Amino acid sequence: MRAVVGTHDLLLVTLDTLRYDVAAEALAAGRLPNLARALPGGVWERRHTPGSFTYAAHAAMLAGFLPTPVTPGPHPRLFAAAFPGSETTAEGTWCFKAADLPAGLAQAGYHTICVGGVGFFNKRTPLGSSLPDLFAESHWEPEFGVTAPDSFERQIDRAARVVEGREGPVFLFVNVSALHQPNHFYLPAATDDGPASQAAALAYVDRHIGRLFALMSARRPCLAIVCSDHGTAYGEDGHVGHRIGHEVVWTVPYGEFVLGKGTW
Repeated sequence: MRAVVGTHDLLLVTLDTLRYDVAAEALAAGRLPNLARALPGGVWERRHTPGSFTYAAHAAMLAGFLPTPVTPGPHPRLFAAAFPGSETTAEGTWCFKAADLPAGLAQAGYHTICVGGVGFFNKRTPLGSSLPDLFAESHWEPEFGVTAPDSFERQIDRAARVVEGREGPVFLFVNVSALHQPNHFYLPAATDDGPASQAAALAYVDRHIGRLFALMSARRPCLAIVCSDHGTAYGEDGHVGHRIGHEVVWTVPYGEFVLGKGTW
């Protein structure tokens, strides 16, 4: 990461609430051609989230604690706030002297942008402003939220408006709300959410994510990280929802890759 920061734009996309099993099955079934093209080896990496719901997971990730590989560690991190005794800060880790990643990248000359999705990014309350306020520029509209069937398209529209024409390096963060409940409207005739409707929502996201990759690779090479912040339960062992310690919540899909300049 020491060779990447300063030479590449950075893109972090969180597919809010996406389960690993849903993501892996959709990819294997050929429903995600754009993500299959981008992901290393055409597969998701299986990882564990640092938090079981949106706020906790994003607070950790935006401090440099990305989802952790499921194999025994320690696993060196890409980014890390400088603090003594860190066992996951390695020679290649890019360290920053700030409390959070956006602030650290700002110190390195990046313009930091948040395009929010779910309620923790809506800026309507002090809590809903906490994460967006980490960025130099943040955006949220009702049409980016969980009840809008075309939310991801509208988020990309806004990202294009704020990124295009910028000269210096950019860190763009997009929290994709389409996977979060309610998502049944992506599956015709469905009235309740479930793994099938979440897979349909993910297929919708895949149809448009190529435009986001094209936007971020047009200016300079871009390191992209696409992952879920946490999963959710649809009745497994009697559980519904998240903020619980269940396998379907803690296990998330993850991918990191470089988008070469002009390759999308």
